[in-house]
Amino acid sequence: MSFTETTRTSWLARLKNALIGAVIGIILVIAAIWALVWNEGRSIKAYRALTEGAGVVVSVSAEEIAPSNEGKLIHISGKLTPGGVPTDPEFGIAADGAVAIRREVEMYQWVEKSESRSETKLGGSEQTVTTYTYSREWKSGREDSGDFRQPEGHENPDLVVDGQSFAIDSAKVGAFTVSGENVAGLGAETDLRLTEEGARRAERLLSRTVHLDRGGFYVGSDPSQPRVGDLRIRYNRADLAEASFVAAQSGGWLKPFTASNGREIFLSAAGEANAATMFDAAQAENTMIMWLIRLGGIVGLLVGFSLFFSILGVIADVVPIAGSLVRFGTGLIALVLTALVGPLAIAIGWFAYRPLLSLGLVACGVLVAFAVLRFRRRMMPRVSAAN
Repeated sequence: MSFTETTRTSWLARLKNALIGAVIGIILVIAAIWALVWNEGRSIKAYRALTEGAGVVVSVSAEEIAPSNEGKLIHISGKLTPGGVPTDPEFGIAADGAVAIRREVEMYQWVEKSESRSETKLGGSEQTVTTYTYSREWKSGREDSGDFRQPEGHENPDLVVDGQSFAIDSAKVGAFTVSGENVAGLGAETDLRLTEEGARRAERLLSRTVHLDRGGFYVGSDPSQPRVGDLRIRYNRADLAEASFVAAQSGGWLKPFTASNGREIFLSAAGEANAATMFDAAQAENTMIMWLIRLGGIVGLLVGFSLFFSILGVIADVVPIAGSLVRFGTGLIALVLTALVGPLAIAIGWFAYRPLLSLGLVACGVLVAFAVLRFRRRMMPRVSAAN
């Protein structure tokens, strides 16, 4: 099911949109530069906090709470005992022995997809041909059919229940207590098989026909012939037998430890892991986050500069081939500016948060350059004499 729409945008309207895009581009460039500088500070502070923590952490037995370790950064490993049963209060679904359960909900609904092709005309106007296609699919969440280009005949009902996670309040690791939210994400997930009794409970709650289907609930008349608005509800359970933590000892609880620079340390891992391994993993994660934010900042700069210069391409589109050439040129300029500004912003961040190291590196570079120049000056007279 599809339909095609052809729209025409005048040159003046395109120019107005390009002006708005240029303003957005400037804002995006400023935001990207700020993010690149901030990211260096964030990663350096996290590195220093983790390095400090690795130097002061004390590995202790999980079976005994020593008052002398109160407030200290400790490392423990041990058997985990859930302090309660994770329960979905709406449907009454529980999993004894688990640390968390997760409800997944899919609705059979209309989905809109679009494909556009634009062509610049003489005089700078632009003609766009857009093809909209509609299909029915199983998807998490709800597609807002009110935003469809053709909502009539493609209405999606409201989602009466959505996906959600339910964790235990707390758990025990030996004699220590830890918050349930700190263990829920560590457990290994498996399917939670539902029962006919649960299906009848769901039927009363939703006031719709509910079937057991492949271990989950099917909300609708016939699982083999889905209709728009039908639901598939599945549950997973997370189980965790052993866990390791690096955290502050606080009255028998494991709490985040505050390093001297204000950064908090709370490390967790499934199974038995020593402190060194956990700190190495945390440092590797910090490095990965740093590079991801760097990449995002560089992309933001490129998009921002491209938006800023896009107005030149629109102006030149009065003659279509000229617009293409100008866009090619401004694209190269945006790429060059990104290559210059991105590393500069990162360097500024480094200098701001590591001034002594940065000055040391600059000084080393100057000394090396001075030594090379002096060596060349000494060698030049000898070469001249030999000739």
